[in-house]
Amino acid sequence: MSTVLTRLIGGICLVAGLSSPAFAQTTVTLSLDDALARGKASAPRIAEARARREAADAAVASRESLRMPTASASAGYQRTNHVDEYGIPQAGGGTKVIFPDIPDNFRGRADASMAVYTSGRTDAVIAGATLDRKAADADIRTAEADVALDVARAYWALVTARESARVVEQGLVRIDAYVSDVKARVDTGFLPPNDLLAAQAQRARQKVALIQARNAAAIAQADLCRLVGINLESTITTSTPLLIPNPSPASLATMTVKALTELAESARSERAALTIRADSARQAGLAAAAALKPQVGVAAGFEESRPNARIVPRVNEWRASWEAGISVTWQLFDGGKSKADRAAAAAQAVALERRRDDFDAQLGVEIRQRRLDVESGWAALDASAEAVAASTEARRVVEERFKAGVATSTDVLDAQTSLLEAELERTRLAASLRLSEARLLRAAGGQ
Repeated sequence: MSTVLTRLIGGICLVAGLSSPAFAQTTVTLSLDDALARGKASAPRIAEARARREAADAAVASRESLRMPTASASAGYQRTNHVDEYGIPQAGGGTKVIFPDIPDNFRGRADASMAVYTSGRTDAVIAGATLDRKAADADIRTAEADVALDVARAYWALVTARESARVVEQGLVRIDAYVSDVKARVDTGFLPPNDLLAAQAQRARQKVALIQARNAAAIAQADLCRLVGINLESTITTSTPLLIPNPSPASLATMTVKALTELAESARSERAALTIRADSARQAGLAAAAALKPQVGVAAGFEESRPNARIVPRVNEWRASWEAGISVTWQLFDGGKSKADRAAAAAQAVALERRRDDFDAQLGVEIRQRRLDVESGWAALDASAEAVAASTEARRVVEERFKAGVATSTDVLDAQTSLLEAELERTRLAASLRLSEARLLRAAGGQ
């Protein structure tokens, strides 16, 4: 009895555990815009770019501190060896000690200094850091655009895989009905057995295609879950239709290649980052050149010590002293370091500008390619719609002829296959067009 009760309790616990939220599968409905927003919010690449922006902000603050005064405080104790006291005899008798034996020395000091004139070095360093921060901003926009393209690719891959599976499922329903019809005719002796075998073979091939389509959909869903930061065990329901065009790429495709290229040159963050970093390198060259120019600074200090070495005669008491002054330094020769640093910075700026020129050359080709891809995708999708309509009508006519006994089962199988291939081709072309639109948007500098 106890064994039965134990098993019953264990079964109840198992059912309760399986029905708990930890094991429940979550379903998330996503439009393309939702997926893009989630992808940007969870992408490690964007988080990395933002962290680099924070580092650039800190670097700007560090460089701007060069304009501010600096202050320091110090304290110390020093033990010295005993010395013979030195004194001067007094006229009335006795001795005036000038240098006493004080082995314990205590010292506290505060210093402040500030650069007054640096021949433009401070301004150049701050300007370079500010430009680096702007380049970090451009890197964030680049990362966001890359993530948006990756999410769009994964989203349309999932929609395509599921649409392909749906098309194959519909074809399987049609072939099932056809197999049943052929089997009835074979059983009554109107058709030979090989017609039934051919129909069953076709049905088996469509089952394999359905398995492959569902597997592709599962993989595409896992990829999209990864990109949008959703648990891999979740189920994503897509809400953006495959056959409805995106108005933003559609408007871009109506622009001329020249206008698109000019738009991309002004909007692409990668190009902006190259230009900004070239300017930053030139500022680094100016800072290096300023090292051989005059530098002016002011400094002040306050000291409290026992004994105070600046006060004669020395006494074993706390005494205060201070100083303030202005200094001018001019490094006349540094072994060629400043010149070499300036040349290296100039070469780095030229290298970045040449990379930008190469980017511009590739950008023109990319814009033309993406625009042609969208235009050819639209034309191909229109043609595929005509093919689907024609194949649907052809299948209907052949099935009617087959029922009337004037068409063979081979004709029906060929019509079924043609319709399935036409529908799958339309699905692939629609997905390719959506991806081409996303790539055109990315090439033009959009997200």
